[in-house]
Amino acid sequence: MATIQWFPGHMSKARRQVQENLKHVDFVTILVDARLPLSSQNPMLTKIVGDKPKLLILNKADLADPTRTKEWRSYFEQQGLKTLAINSKEQSTVKLVTDAAKELMKEKLTKLRERGIQKETLRTMIIGIPNAGKSTLMNRLAGKKIAVVGNKPGVTKGQQWLKSNKELEILDTPGILWPKFEDEVVGLKLALTGAIKDQLLPMDEVTIFGLNYFKQYYPGPLKERFKGIDLEAEAPDMIMTMTQKLGFRDDYDRFYSLFVKEVRDGKLGRYTLDLVGVDVDGDH
Repeated sequence: MATIQWFPGHMSKARRQVQENLKHVDFVTILVDARLPLSSQNPMLTKIVGDKPKLLILNKADLADPTRTKEWRSYFEQQGLKTLAINSKEQSTVKLVTDAAKELMKEKLTKLRERGIQKETLRTMIIGIPNAGKSTLMNRLAGKKIAVVGNKPGVTKGQQWLKSNKELEILDTPGILWPKFEDEVVGLKLALTGAIKDQLLPMDEVTIFGLNYFKQYYPGPLKERFKGIDLEAEAPDMIMTMTQKLGFRDDYDRFYSLFVKEVRDGKLGRYTLDLVGVDVDGDH
């Protein structure tokens, strides 16, 4: 499988925007998909953020394997990263994020108070790849549906502040921040969860990857959802058999679409595609 190229022009624009906006915020919120805590991070952007305090939010935690989420949070906390696992569609999100922000900035706020400075509002910007749930989170924090900056003429680039409450303000940063991935497995993981366009990768490869992964780590739900599937068989044979069983004749594309949709919709249960101890030990 060929390496999927990201666009250098696009990335350097994103990089510039993040760099310019860093000075306006107290901390950076890095938003990732809880099913892909590592693969949905952009290493280059993390590097740019540097020593700025960071809050790592694992969004869509309701779709991820809770045991794996716990392992990842513990891993990141050991790296000195404050983490939070949420489903940004829930009402409690605003309080959870505000509390985590105050906890993250506690030391700085105390120092300011000692100098007689009362800082009531903390400012952050949210960075994350497409489909990690950035707009949902922004809308939830702002308490309203917000327009996409950049689509509106006359909006100063990267300078729209959204008030969440008196304690938190978010800088709405334009520019979709894509991940750079030379590792084809990262590409397959992003494709399976719908983080990148379906046209970017052949659906048969995405399906084979998904079947092999679920066969190894989540065999129960796979067997339950696709009755009569032979877990001893190779993935291509599984595809042929299941396509026939489901009455799709030789329309394998129909099976690919069905399988991928079932995985994305959580019909095969909660799952996580990045594993602590596997993906952090060098080959990611």
